[in-house]
Amino acid sequence: MKKVKEGAGAAPARQPERVEWFQPLQEDPGRDQTQEQDRARGRFHRAAQTFSNLIGPPCREMITMLTKGTAKPDTMLTQSLASAPSMDFFGERVVSRRDEVPALVRKMHQSLSSNTPPDDRLFINILRLTDVYPADVVFTLLRCAPSCDRAAATMWKTIASSGMTVEKVLPKLLCVMEDWPLHSTSTSDGDKTDVFALAATRVIWEILRLPWCPEPLVKYSPPLLVHLLFQVFISTKQMPEEVNAFWRGCREKRGLPANPNRFAGQTVKALLRRLRCLHLVMAMERKRGWDTLLNTDTHHYAVGLLAREMRRASSPLCSPVALCLLGLLIREKPRWELPAMAFLVEILDCLDMTDCGESILEILSRHLQSECKERRRLALRGLVVLSKDPVMAKRMCSLSESLVELLQDADVEVVGMALPMFMNMLQNKDILISRPTAPKLAEALRPLFDSDNSHVQVLSIRLFRKVMELVVAEGKKPLERYVIQSLFPLFLHWHEEKQGLAEASREALLGAAKFLKRRDLNQLLKTEQPLKFSERLLEKDKRRVAEYLHQALPYLESPQEPLREAALKFIGIAGGYLRGQPEELQVICEALQAMRKDNCPSYTSVMVQALFDQRAAVLNSSASRQAVSLEKHQIPFNRRPPGDQRKPSGAPGTDAKPN
Repeated sequence: MKKVKEGAGAAPARQPERVEWFQPLQEDPGRDQTQEQDRARGRFHRAAQTFSNLIGPPCREMITMLTKGTAKPDTMLTQSLASAPSMDFFGERVVSRRDEVPALVRKMHQSLSSNTPPDDRLFINILRLTDVYPADVVFTLLRCAPSCDRAAATMWKTIASSGMTVEKVLPKLLCVMEDWPLHSTSTSDGDKTDVFALAATRVIWEILRLPWCPEPLVKYSPPLLVHLLFQVFISTKQMPEEVNAFWRGCREKRGLPANPNRFAGQTVKALLRRLRCLHLVMAMERKRGWDTLLNTDTHHYAVGLLAREMRRASSPLCSPVALCLLGLLIREKPRWELPAMAFLVEILDCLDMTDCGESILEILSRHLQSECKERRRLALRGLVVLSKDPVMAKRMCSLSESLVELLQDADVEVVGMALPMFMNMLQNKDILISRPTAPKLAEALRPLFDSDNSHVQVLSIRLFRKVMELVVAEGKKPLERYVIQSLFPLFLHWHEEKQGLAEASREALLGAAKFLKRRDLNQLLKTEQPLKFSERLLEKDKRRVAEYLHQALPYLESPQEPLREAALKFIGIAGGYLRGQPEELQVICEALQAMRKDNCPSYTSVMVQALFDQRAAVLNSSASRQAVSLEKHQIPFNRRPPGDQRKPSGAPGTDAKPN
């Protein structure tokens, strides 16, 4: 930063144009200066020089620049200043009572708005007064100059020149920014006039334009960034007429953007640049994040994008910003909830769960059953991250009932996040599945074996195997029924063309054989004899033959030939065990109807159809004698495995993406 040089005897009228924005308004810069003005300026220079020896470089530069103005005296203002509360230059106090502060702040602003050269002590006393009474100074100045005119900007920049003083001011400005559209407060003189939230943002903008960066600005940058992002959103969503009128005045006087949300967005960029995060600004620009930020429907996506870019760059802002958002979300009625969650979820792995894990878990679990699809999705994403932490995984056991319900959700994306969450939790050796949870979980998983999404299929089958392994001893008996029901679908998926899915099915079958203590099935699986496996399965449990046949029928429509072949062979074998059972004719008719839909039947299909045709003819002849026609038993083929979530046009083994 370059310092502005000034000679002791330099003529004020010859000062460079580049510091004009710090100067008081001038009526006639070329008019001869009176002796009184010269003496006043001399006194001010001496006072400023004395004070500048006691303060840091930014403040010294500020005062040097502010003392270069020239002006014509204003008699009326001089008389009005005489009645202002007295101020001691280097004394113990600037005002005798606190309730005098607002009046003095207004007088200071009035003085800088005039054509009169500033009093010797004005800038020094702005700092001293603000240092002692920051709230009164901040709120009064925001009231008397909400648009931050040139005089107010000079006062704010004077305050910002002292790190100690601006550190007391920034929390007050943040309080104002947090409330929309108005911040309710009162000053020591009893004034309870509300303050515009955007007025505080105007002040931040002016501070960010300074040639130096006040150190406290870095300290308060996390909450400042959060409040600015909130203002972008809320000023897009809500613009009361009083705020519109206020902003029109700001635009006309200061040449600001037409919309407050765009101005707040520009302030976010300015803050990031000041924090040397230019890469974040550019990354958001490349991905059109700034435009996305200005739309209420896409705002949370842009906030999530900003968080991801911060995370990718290992920005030190990640953790403190997340903690600020956590403070917002734990409130009873949090505002800006969806964008805050979007940011938090992206950088969860940057946080120390020892300190804040409990609060985060409470927030995320609150949204598991939310009617808002996006909130629920973000909550699940966050819980997936938490479940990787062993301590948090144990705490999440209390959510098991809610998580089981999510497995039955129609949204495949929701199911796809709930499954890895369970898997992560069960990686913890200290976690077992309770007696009530095991059967509910197994029942919810069974339909997912036939999901249209192969990722969901694999995860559900692997999780089912985990359930069999980790159920507590007293939960084995209630679970047995669901394990038996899973044998046939797992057997068919063992024939999948996708190697990962086929292997997961085989491993689950091995787990089921072990759970049921079926050594015969276990041996056939190890030696990979699927045909003998199906024969042994039917032979051992003849009562379930009709049930198995009904389960097999939908797989005849699978686009995967190995799956169709396995179903056909199973149906052919099962047909022999079905003889004499009441359901035989109906099942055979359904099977024939399904097989005839195959335009390119395999040899196995042709053989099974021939056998079933013969058997159907025999049964039909017998039924005719009993006045029951074959047509009466034929029903349209529309059965699917119990709980199957596939679309009517789908089939097992497909991998169609959800719309």
